[in-house]
Amino acid sequence: MKIGNVDLGERPVVLAPMEDVTDIGFRLLCRRMGAAMVYSEFVAAEALVRMVHKSLQKLEVCEEERPVAIQIYGREPDDVAEAARIVVAQAHPDVLDLNFGCPVKRVAGKGAGAGMLQNIPKLLAITRAVVQAVGDKVPVTVKTRLGWDCEHLVITTLAEQLQDEGISALTIHGRTRSQMYTGVADWTLIGEVKANPRIKIPIIGNGDITSAEQARDAFERYGVDAVMVGRATFGRPWIFREIAQLLHPAVTPQEPLTTDWKLDLLKEQVLQSVERLDERRGIWHIRRHLAASPLFKGIPDFRQTRIKMLRADTIEELFEVMEYTRGLLKKENL
Repeated sequence: MKIGNVDLGERPVVLAPMEDVTDIGFRLLCRRMGAAMVYSEFVAAEALVRMVHKSLQKLEVCEEERPVAIQIYGREPDDVAEAARIVVAQAHPDVLDLNFGCPVKRVAGKGAGAGMLQNIPKLLAITRAVVQAVGDKVPVTVKTRLGWDCEHLVITTLAEQLQDEGISALTIHGRTRSQMYTGVADWTLIGEVKANPRIKIPIIGNGDITSAEQARDAFERYGVDAVMVGRATFGRPWIFREIAQLLHPAVTPQEPLTTDWKLDLLKEQVLQSVERLDERRGIWHIRRHLAASPLFKGIPDFRQTRIKMLRADTIEELFEVMEYTRGLLKKENL
C-alpha cells in the first residue's frame, strides 16, 4: 500500500494520532514494535500560525520514526493552509494529515475536528487549500468519522468529494461525532467506501481494533488498505508485534511475548518519558499507560498496588512497585 510515494508494505497497521499520547518517544517505541507508520499528536493550525512554542514543539520528528505523519486541525482555509506550509518547512513529514474527526467539545464544539462534519463545504475548502499549498511536496490525507450523528451518515459521499480535492488517502473512524468513543465502531460503511469502484485512494479503517484477530478480520471482511490502532496501544505498545506475528509470520520474530518482556518494555517507556521531560513530569505523563495496561488486569486484589504505582513520584519508587508486580505476575503465571 502506498500513500503518494510512501510505501507502507502489505496490510500495514499504523498508530493513530492521539493528544498527549503520540509524542516522539511513544512513536519511536511503536515503530520498533512494528507500526508501519506513526502519527503525531494533532496540532492546532491557528497556534502554528502564531508560532506558539508548545505547538511548534509537536513538530519534532527524528529519522528513526519515519514514515511519520503530522496531523493538524483548524477552522479557516487560509490558516490551515499556512500551518501546513509551516509543518512541511519545519518537520518535513512523510504525510500531512487533516483532522476532521476529533469529537471532543473544545475542538468539535468550536467547529474544528469533527465539527467540520456540520459544514461540508468549508471542510472541502480547507482540504482544497491545503492540497494546493503543499500537495506537490507531501501527500495530504484526511482522518474523519462516519458523520455528525446517525441521521447524517455522510462518509460515502464525502469520501468521493475528498478524493476529488486531491487527497492521497482517507482514514475513517467507524463512529459518528455524537457517539464520541461509546458503543461499537461500525465498519460496514468503511467497507462500503472501500468497495466503491470510484474510490482509487487507499482507505484506512479505524475503531475498536484491540487484537491481532480483529486487525486480520478488518482486512479480510472490509477490504481496507490499512488498519489504524489507537486506544488499544495504551500500556500495550506490543500490540503491533502481536498483529505482525499473525499478519506477517514469515518476516516477524515469533518468540513469545512474555510478561517479563512486556514489563521491561513498560519500564523502558517510563525511562524514555523521563529523559524527554524530567522525572516528575515524565512519570506523570506515563501514568495513563500504566493505568490502562492489560498486563496487570489478571492480578487478583491488585487495586492497592495499582494505586501505589500511579502515586509514585520517583523512578526508584515506581520501579520498586513494578518489580513487586513482576513477582505477582509470576505467582499467578500470567
